[in-house]
This record gives sequence, structure tokens and C-alpha cells, in this order.
Amino acid sequence: MGFYNQYLYKYQDQTMENFSNRVTRIFGTDYPLVQAGMIWASGWKLASAVSNAGGLGQIGSGSMYPDVLRDHLRKCRAATSKPFAVNVPLLYKDIDKHMDIIIEERVPIVFTSAGNPKTWTGILKEKGITVVHVVSSSKFAKKSEDAGCDAVVAEGFEAGGHNGREETTSMVLIPAVVNAVKIPVIAAGGFATGRQMLAAMVLGAEGVQMGTRFVATPEASSHDNFKKAVIESGEGDTQLSLKSVVPVRLMKNRFFQQVVEAEARGASVDELIILLGRARAKLGMFEGNLDDGELEIGQISALVKEIKPAAEVVKEVWEEFSYAVKNPILNY
Repeated sequence: MGFYNQYLYKYQDQTMENFSNRVTRIFGTDYPLVQAGMIWASGWKLASAVSNAGGLGQIGSGSMYPDVLRDHLRKCRAATSKPFAVNVPLLYKDIDKHMDIIIEERVPIVFTSAGNPKTWTGILKEKGITVVHVVSSSKFAKKSEDAGCDAVVAEGFEAGGHNGREETTSMVLIPAVVNAVKIPVIAAGGFATGRQMLAAMVLGAEGVQMGTRFVATPEASSHDNFKKAVIESGEGDTQLSLKSVVPVRLMKNRFFQQVVEAEARGASVDELIILLGRARAKLGMFEGNLDDGELEIGQISALVKEIKPAAEVVKEVWEEFSYAVKNPILNY
């Protein structure tokens, strides 16, 4: 029996109402669908909406001061009785304060990224918190497993925002990470539909994380200008850049062109850091300046053509996934 047939055999009797695998059991969710914790887009409104719809919503703490994070956590808990998570990029400042607040507010699940998983995993797990680390290689997936993480997110080159320097695509990364670890693998980078979710799970993932698809929702805290630019973008409108500083996939605009020109003339890391500045992402994604702001978004934006409520996105993705499991061949 081929791997795909084994997958269909494993899940063919499951429905939207009774689906269960390691990811849903670890998170306590209905579906193995995770909303990414994106800066300037993932506040309490989006996280609670996704969790209420049966997925796992995430608050993106990277753009929040500690007191703002506490406020979002309390509002999220008031808006949903379902599990939710917080994404903590370990390269940002105030990490100690963020972690103290997460522990004090009894956040059930934490996704860490952009740093060493050993730093915080043990501390968080001692407090009963489920820990997931985002990786871009099988090497770091193994390190995450060794550090005690409950699962990993394998994020391919297609993803928006901060990315791996190796430029490994999801189709290569997912099976490589699945082969490297025994803990559950959640696929990320280039996913927005139910059929793509099925493809990831056929490759061995047990869940999918989507970021870009949830940017184009009313609940996302990003600016309407940015959301409109996302749904109007096409193939080739994003590119990975700033690899000498911190790799990030950006939508092409005037700021992106300035980065390209600076890199072409051999600008130093310090020059690029000055060009990037401290508020470029806020300027673009939160304040809506589409010319001079940093617009972080994934390649999958080319397939996202409509702004719709987060609950509809979850429902649509899951219904398409469920149908695709039982009807894998498209009839054109």
C-alpha cells in the first residue's frame, strides 16, 4: 500500500466532527489548523475568532510591548473558552517580561521562533505550558525535539516574514523534518487551502499553520490598505531579502526596491539595519503605507483573492480538506 493510500485509509472514516490526531490532542482543538502569530496582524480578535472556529489562534507578541501583550491575553481569554497560543520571536527585546506575563496569565500554548529552543522550553514546560518551536531545517527540528518541545513547525521558503537562509521549500522541508523527529510536525509556508493541507499531511505533517490567509480577514489587526494589497498581489510579487541581516520575505514596493539597490552596491550590515529602521513593519502593515513600509507576506498571497471572516476561512479550509481526503482526484 502506497503512503498516500495509507493516509487515506487512516483518515477515510473521520469527519469534521470526530477528526483526531496528535496535533488536535496536544492543542485541544477540533482541527489541526493553526493561525500563525504574525506581527501587526495577530491580535486577540483574530486569535479568538480562529480558536472559536475550531482551529488554534495565536497572538503575535513580536510587535507588542509587555503591557499590550497582557491586555491582548486578557481580552482573548474573555472572547474564547477555547485554547489559544502566543508566538514569541526570541530575537526581540523584552523576552523576559513577555515570558513572565505569559506564565502569570496562564497561557496554555507557546510557539517560539527565531532563536534557541533550549532557552525557554524547559522553563515553560515546568509551568505546564505546551511548547512548539518554528524551524527551517531538520537540524533545528531535532534540536527542538532534544530541548523538549512538544511539536515543531516546519516553515518552508514560501512563508512570509522571517525565513530560513537555506531557502528550502516546503515540499522538501516537510518530509525531511518528519524523517528527523518523532514529535508532531506542523507544516507552514505556502498553505491557504484544504487541498494544500492534505498535500502537507500526505508528506507526513499532522497539521498546517497558515499566516497569509488570515491576514486577509476583518479580524486581522493589519491595515486595510495592506489587506487590499495582499488580495491584489500575484505570482512573483514577493521575494526573500535581507539575508545578511535577518531573512524576510517582502512584498515588492518602493522600500523593497531600496533594499535591492542597497544590497546590489554591497551595503554593509549596519547600513541595511539603518535602512530597515525600527518601525518599517509597523509603517507598512499596521499604518498602511504601502510605498515606504515593510510588507511581510508569503508567496501564497497570489492565491488569496478575498477578504472574509476568520471563521469562514477555517470552515472553508476544513471542508475542502475533508472533501479532498475522500475525493483526491480533481475532475476538470
